[in-house]
Amino acid sequence: MRIHAVHHLYQGRLARSTRPYRARGCSVERCSYCMLRPHLCICDDKPHIDSQAAFLLLMYDDEILKPSNTGRLIADLFEDTFAYIWSRTEPDPAMLALLDDPQWQPFVVFPAEYAAPERVAETVAIAPGKRPLFILLDGSWAEAKKMFRKSPYLNEFPVLSIQADQPSRYQVREAAKVGQLGTAEVAARIIDLYGESQNAEMLDLWFDVFREHYLTGKLNRQLPEASAMKQLQAFVTT
Repeated sequence: MRIHAVHHLYQGRLARSTRPYRARGCSVERCSYCMLRPHLCICDDKPHIDSQAAFLLLMYDDEILKPSNTGRLIADLFEDTFAYIWSRTEPDPAMLALLDDPQWQPFVVFPAEYAAPERVAETVAIAPGKRPLFILLDGSWAEAKKMFRKSPYLNEFPVLSIQADQPSRYQVREAAKVGQLGTAEVAARIIDLYGESQNAEMLDLWFDVFREHYLTGKLNRQLPEASAMKQLQAFVTT
């Protein structure tokens, strides 16, 4: 199993904790990588993809500790995924260096209505010799808005927005905004916009697997016969 940036960030955040993280479901035994109950672990089932895209997950402080977080699903599939804890006053120097690296062309993924019109990008247009770096603000809706407003180091980058054509399939958390999608769902729409439609569908299917296994554990149910995992495996073999 590939250990990725979100796994490292999670372990680092745990090491810095001065007291145990107490949220709903915190007493449940979980795999420390996929955050699912051990008998529902999906770590050995991750599909492999090839992509020219990269992601930067800028996570609100406690978001990395939440078992329901879907940002880790992006890192499961996209090898070039970077993850950092957000800070208004002390942004991680490694993150700033990443944003300044000339191989990347960063885009902040956020609703266009919150950005100045001149910042809004209609398409993912990539300059020669560069690769897209999609920056996702990972937290609750209120936290994401705060990160967007109070991260001056992101102000120079274009804002890429999507329109949710279908309701979120998340069901693990209640959305605070109409049309709000889970982080992995947003990433899938962005990758589709970029032109990697097969990778978008793979991420959607992987999201469905996580959601189904998470809710199965939460509600103490059995996985359905026509499971999301079987749909994923059928897609992989086609």
